[in-house]
Amino acid sequence: MSNVLPAGTYVVDPVHSSVEFSVRHLMVSKVKGRFDEFSGTITVAEDGTASLSAEVDVTSVNTRNAQRDAHIRTADFFDAENHPKATFLSTGVAEKGSNYVLTGELTLRGITKPVQFDLEFLGTNPGMGQGEVAAFEASTVITRQDFGISIDMPLETGGKVIGDKITLTLDIEALRQA
Repeated sequence: MSNVLPAGTYVVDPVHSSVEFSVRHLMVSKVKGRFDEFSGTITVAEDGTASLSAEVDVTSVNTRNAQRDAHIRTADFFDAENHPKATFLSTGVAEKGSNYVLTGELTLRGITKPVQFDLEFLGTNPGMGQGEVAAFEASTVITRQDFGISIDMPLETGGKVIGDKITLTLDIEALRQA
């Protein structure tokens, strides 16, 4: 395994990757979910400069509850009928200790905001006959109101059914192209 990402283009392998989220529920617990359909490309220039573009099909949201997933697709949340895709385009990668900070623009519900992911490069591996793979873990916390998800659903005892902050967690394996 190597800790240097060689120049080239890497395509996210959705079979060995995940895009997940969690949000507070009833002020005490968390609801976790994932998106089953997504894609991404990582490009590393000869000088080591890296960039990332990614797309998530928000209609593929999966919280293991069909009724909740259907509600999340509505205009109360993702408005998937009008905005079926979320996108991310990186604007930079900087070292932070032994890890990195990935900055970029996230577009969700047609609203674009800057976001910053804590990024760990896990290394590369020659792969299993399909070519070299690279692996990463990344996470960030966004505020749902920033992306127009303003449904409150207050509780009788105070607080809200759904928290304001959403944690996004990415586990990515990407295959180097020829």
